[in-house]
Parts: sequence; structure tokens; C-alpha cells
Amino acid sequence: MPFTLTDTIVSQQINERLSSIYNLLREIDTHRTRSEFNLNNIMKTHEKVTPDDKVSLYYQQKLKNLYNAAILDAQQEEDVLRRTLSKINEIRVIRNEFRIQSKNAGNKETIRRGALMKMLLSTAQTLPLYVGKTPGAKPPPLCGAIPAEPSYIAKMGDMVAALVKPGSDQDEENWILAEVVQFNPATNKYEVDDIDEEQKVRHTLSRRRVVPLPLMRVNPETDPHALFPKGSIVMALYPQTTCFYKAIVSQLPTTATEEYQILFEDVEYSDGYSPPLNVAQRYVISIKEGKKNKS
Repeated sequence: MPFTLTDTIVSQQINERLSSIYNLLREIDTHRTRSEFNLNNIMKTHEKVTPDDKVSLYYQQKLKNLYNAAILDAQQEEDVLRRTLSKINEIRVIRNEFRIQSKNAGNKETIRRGALMKMLLSTAQTLPLYVGKTPGAKPPPLCGAIPAEPSYIAKMGDMVAALVKPGSDQDEENWILAEVVQFNPATNKYEVDDIDEEQKVRHTLSRRRVVPLPLMRVNPETDPHALFPKGSIVMALYPQTTCFYKAIVSQLPTTATEEYQILFEDVEYSDGYSPPLNVAQRYVISIKEGKKNKS
């Protein structure tokens, strides 16, 4: 935002959107009530026409009008639902911008590791769900398994996977969960912060060492093609850590709220892989080989 956010401004902006959401929810209820009325009329009209009867022109026109009204009701309800979700997302953006501004001002709140893990899980579970406007609509980049466009630049505050060295005296490189601080177009490099606040490290990295995370989830029931196929080699965030490791997709989610089942490379097991572990869509990305992988 072009101005400095304060507690008062943030509260005012959030309250304005909450008020809008309240009104939109009432509008949704109105559309749904009208839709249910029309659907009941459709059912009653069909009951008056037996399968053996020839449908008269009167009933043909009546059913046509009722179906058109039901379609219009559904379209209007969908429009209001999308506007409601947009307002919810605006609140997420406002809160995130305020958090980043406070962090840059030096008001960094220390988050305990347990709380951090819960926050990462909650963030993944509440990631916006992609719903296409038309049947067969193509999901956009950074939706599920669909990668970013080659020219895409992650925004300040976005979560990414970043390839870094743990220390200057170590050769091993790790993919960590990080937050974008800024992108410098002059050097074509990102500045990112390790999300693990115990590390308190800022890294300057080229674009090839930064992979943006998905910005939307996909619904397996409507867009299964936007998920990684079973058997895909991926990078995934190991549960209860902030590091990505090479893994194989064992099972796909079957609903929008389910997670992938992932097999991580692990030499401690006889077959070289861990037992299946649940990982949210947000933290499963295309494989990028570092110098070394988890052993």
C-alpha cells in the first residue's frame, strides 16, 4: 500500500471488509432461498408429467423458464460467493502487509517452533482454493502443481523454497522454506529470510535458487490434472521441519482438504524411503536438484 499502515488503519480496513462480508453472506442466503424455491418448482412440475405422457407445450415452456431461472440464480450466487472470497483474501493481504511492515520496522515477534509449525500448517490449509469459472477452465500458474511462468517474480512476503548453504564453511546446500524480502532487478537476485527464526539468516540468491510456492490449492475432484501424478519425483517440506527434500508422490489427495502422501528418500529404511507422510499441496513443488540430497 502507498501509505504507512497503523493499528488504527488496519483495524478500519479489516472492519470495512468484515462488514462487506456480512452483507454478502446475507445476499448469498437470499439467492440460495430463491434458488431452492425454483428447484422445488422444477421437481413439482416434473411430478405432474409422467414418463408415458407427451409433454405439452405449456409444460415445455414452463420447465424451460424454471430451468433458466435456476441457472440465473446459480450464476448470481456464484458471483456473490466469489466476491466474498475476494474480501476474505483482501483481509489476508492487509494483515500480511502489516506484518511485513512491522518486521521491517524492527518489531519482529519471536515465534516458538511449535507455534511456527502450526502456523505453516494453517497457512497451507487456508490457501485459497481455485474454482474455475467455466467447466474445463485451465488453472493458472502457481496453482497446485502448475509452476510459475519463467518471467514471474515473487512478491515481498511470498513464501518460497530457497537453495542455501547452512554455513560459509559447509559445502552442502539445502532447500529451505523462506520469505521474500525483496527482488533487485539490477542484480536479478532475491533477498530472502529463513522462515525458521532460530536461524535469523538473510540470504541473497539468484532466481534459479528460488522456487515460488503455490498461491492456490486445486480441487482433485474438478482439476486432477493440476496435481502431481502418482510416482512423480518432487521436493516436499518434511513434516515438522522447514526444509525441502527429494521425495516421491505415493498417493494424491482425493478432496480439496486432503494432503499428498509422500515418500521421502531416507537410507535408514531398507527400501530407501520413509513411510508415507502427509504433506499439504502448498509444500510440494517440482524437483530441483541441489549438490546433495537428504541421506
